[in-house]
Amino acid sequence: MSSIDKHVNRLRLQLVESPAALDAATWNALLARQAEPTPFMRHEYLAALHGSGSAVPDTGWTPRFMLLWDGAELAAACPLYLKSHSYGEYVFDWAWANAYAEHGLHYYPKALVAVPFTPVPGARLLARDAAARTALARALIDWCGGQGLSSLHLLFGNADDHAACAAAGMMTRHQVQFHWNNRHPAEDRPFTSFHDFLASLTQDKRKKIRQERRKVANAGIRFRWARGTDIAPADWAFFYRCYRRTYLEHGNAPYLTPAFLSAMAEEMPEHWVLFVADHEGTPVAASLIAVDSAAPAGSASVAYGRYWGALARVDSLHFEACYYQPIEWCIAHGIARFEGGAQGEHKMARALMPVKTSSAHWLAHPAFADAVERFLQREGAGVSDYLEHLHERSPFRRAP
Repeated sequence: MSSIDKHVNRLRLQLVESPAALDAATWNALLARQAEPTPFMRHEYLAALHGSGSAVPDTGWTPRFMLLWDGAELAAACPLYLKSHSYGEYVFDWAWANAYAEHGLHYYPKALVAVPFTPVPGARLLARDAAARTALARALIDWCGGQGLSSLHLLFGNADDHAACAAAGMMTRHQVQFHWNNRHPAEDRPFTSFHDFLASLTQDKRKKIRQERRKVANAGIRFRWARGTDIAPADWAFFYRCYRRTYLEHGNAPYLTPAFLSAMAEEMPEHWVLFVADHEGTPVAASLIAVDSAAPAGSASVAYGRYWGALARVDSLHFEACYYQPIEWCIAHGIARFEGGAQGEHKMARALMPVKTSSAHWLAHPAFADAVERFLQREGAGVSDYLEHLHERSPFRRAP
């Protein structure tokens, strides 16, 4: 653990080089005070990414977690990484890096406030109040400038984060994700069953989903699910085989290691639901979702689509494993929202609707900062038009 002698708004600034060195109870207590906390910002999750060798300097993720202390009270904190590449982020800045290189400038290392490999919106700047959150955003920029870093990026933050980032002078960038809501759009009530959900869709979308589910069933595929400690070690091991194979088939090494999943099974079992596809008693595919084990008072429970993989090719199996099984499970268990992950306009055909997500950016080089700001203004207008166009193509039946 390392500290630097600097005070921000009377708060002491500290940098921590490993999440394992943080006090888990203190971190998680501050997280619980935020709007939109997610399981992925829990100490256990972040520590497992580092301890398992998944997000470490050797893979391009060097931790420098930032904390602001008011005496013995943790006033604000965030996960901070030095990055030597832009993989595993899901907010794409490769063009910015290339532009730097073309001008003989170094874009990497850059600073990143994010959860590695996890494009899930939620709180990133943990703070006791808005003043401490803004102080943290300013401290991040000051530190990056002092270190001579090219840039600072905060990914998938919530509204509180972006208010603090804007106050600190960071630029906002928007993206689009697709989320399913457990709410009948015409009758303003939760769905009672998957059949009830289908009835809310237009005829062509209902027909398409039924055809896809029928193909999987006719192939002899049957699904089972397990949650938390009911997920057997053999199922965790099988899931990793599927996950790893799918990454390799796309020409990429998997981000996560088996040790990470072991840590999740040990430290955070209540946050995971596993769906396993069996063919004549033999598992052939699996998908993994995360859930809020206990949503904060006044907030809706959420499920998050995370990973999937298959050892056999079956028509429409991906849709069944990644969308229909989780949606059916969410309806049965009263989950209010299912977030399907990054990108994927095809998800709209499965009634995952477009939502705007945001990131914040600071670039040290004034000329590049001006160029990026102009680009983001044009891109933002395009995202707004895109969202409007998508909503016009809603898969739901119009109210009579």
